Amino acid sequence: MATQRFLTLDDVAEILNVSWSQAYALVRRKDLIAIQIGGRGQWRVENEELERFIAQKYAEARGSTPPPVSTDVEDARTS
Repeated sequence: MATQRFLTLDDVAEILNVSWSQAYALVRRKDLIAIQIGGRGQWRVENEELERFIAQKYAEARGSTPPPVSTDVEDARTS
């Protein structure tokens, strides 16, 4: 089974163990990059963006900058 590229805010909230409102606030503040699809409230977060956000938060906790995140999709785009 293929991994889904996009996550809903419900998915993000579950992964981060926060409320939907907290996930939405991250998106509205642009701490977590998301795109709006279709009608009102249809936000989607790419898996790569969520992983990048998590890595950034760990780096901030350590007092350093996050390493670049390399993925197969990005590698294919640069080839």
